Amino acid sequence: APLRRAGFVILGKLSTSEFGALPVTEPAIHPPTRNPWALGHTAGGSSGGSAAAVAADMLPVSQGSDGAGSIRIPSSFCHTFGIKPARGRVVNQFGLADRQLLYTSGPISRTVSDAAAMLDVMAGLVAGRPHWAPPPPHPFRERVKGEARRFRIGLAVTTPIIPTHPEILERIQRVVGLLADCGHDIVDASLPTCSIEEFLPLWQHQVSGTPFCSWNKTEPVTRWLGRAGRLLSAQSVSTRFEALKARYENTVQGFDLLITPTVAVPPPMIGAFSDLSPEVSIMEAAKLVAFTAMFNLVGFPAASIPVGFTSAGLPIGLQVVGGHFGECDVLELAWQLEEALPWGHLRPSLECSHATASRADPA
Repeated sequence: APLRRAGFVILGKLSTSEFGALPVTEPAIHPPTRNPWALGHTAGGSSGGSAAAVAADMLPVSQGSDGAGSIRIPSSFCHTFGIKPARGRVVNQFGLADRQLLYTSGPISRTVSDAAAMLDVMAGLVAGRPHWAPPPPHPFRERVKGEARRFRIGLAVTTPIIPTHPEILERIQRVVGLLADCGHDIVDASLPTCSIEEFLPLWQHQVSGTPFCSWNKTEPVTRWLGRAGRLLSAQSVSTRFEALKARYENTVQGFDLLITPTVAVPPPMIGAFSDLSPEVSIMEAAKLVAFTAMFNLVGFPAASIPVGFTSAGLPIGLQVVGGHFGECDVLELAWQLEEALPWGHLRPSLECSHATASRADPA
């Protein structure tokens, strides 16, 4: 509704994984959503259609939703900018109490300024009726190009769930060098550990709350998650949520911002999840959300910024995480990187097998 009131023309529904359950967009009801930069690879998920549409120049901006990385993962894979707002910034579309919801909605775009302007609308700032997060001192679109500040930035590049791909590590380190040259103070940081077994009940509970007629009509992974989630009590899920949240709330303490790879690996091939059992699919999915899901727990804002490509032409994303209600800081650093590493002019080639030859390596 806020987007319609702002004059947005809604063209249609873009593809997602079934009920947002997986970080790839290959539901059984239609062909897989392919990566515009490499058609044999996934666009990510769950908002894969949104990121792919922006990357392919079908749309200038699109809305995504993010419960464990579902805006940031496809943004990373498709070389777009996507931001997950802080919890409480955007009203929950389904009218649910959202103090413990993992998911929220946010923009995916080609430029930081477009995303900032769209977030102003989604958050109700332009209408003067924001959600329960405290309003920023200025609209996001005004803060983006404000006076460049110097930040104390924590850097975390490893996770116990999956090794970080060496080309992604190398790219992140080069961007870190650029940030240091810009005057930012970069400090090594580490992330708290969390196993998939600890996070899984929250995932299951989230899927189990999806309203539909019959679990028998859902895909095996969705059914496996939802049925397990229905066996969990609301109190046990709430207790687990608060315990994990407390573990991660100090992640950004001592820093203005935290940076990590968005995803530890390049986009997988289409069909990589197709023949796996539900249990194995979830374990593989956990590898893709290793750097993103924790910030859904604590409700911190986080964005994925395009920072380059692998030698095979596959996009790489850098995740920038802010503190409580710190979208302004995230957007400001993102804009600084956009100025230093311009990406908006890059387009997939017509063959869609690699990025265009014009993608010079500005870092």
